[in-house]
Amino acid sequence: MQISGRCHCGNISFCLYWEPDPQKIPARACSCSFCSKHAGVWTSNPDGKLLIATQDPSLVSNYRFGTATADFLVCARCGVVPVVTSRIDDRLYAVVNVNTFEAVDPALLRREPAGFDGEDRSARLARRKDHWIASVEQTRAGSINERL
Repeated sequence: MQISGRCHCGNISFCLYWEPDPQKIPARACSCSFCSKHAGVWTSNPDGKLLIATQDPSLVSNYRFGTATADFLVCARCGVVPVVTSRIDDRLYAVVNVNTFEAVDPALLRREPAGFDGEDRSARLARRKDHWIASVEQTRAGSINERL
């Protein structure tokens, strides 16, 4: 299944290949203050492939907080956060925000609360390596469909 998503204005977009087609898509509603304020509900498939594209990189703000081990890609034009990335051992991992999906049946989403308070840095990075998308590529918009 190919899942497309984007920020509101389309400056940040993504294509996620999820194989095999999911019977359900886990959607973790993070309880941290940033995700609560930005409607961050995240999903990932460790076996998936993700391509992130930006039309104007100067309008992408990489926001870090807490352990400063993840970059929240915030569109400076519309304020939406469609993707979070984390570089671990020279590899880029990511999760995507289900609230930015386009043309995905909402019945596939299994929303559950998630909280990571009290998780130390090493446990957080180990969890991401196990559960986040491990095949991630960033490119300029326009070539996104050619790359996947």
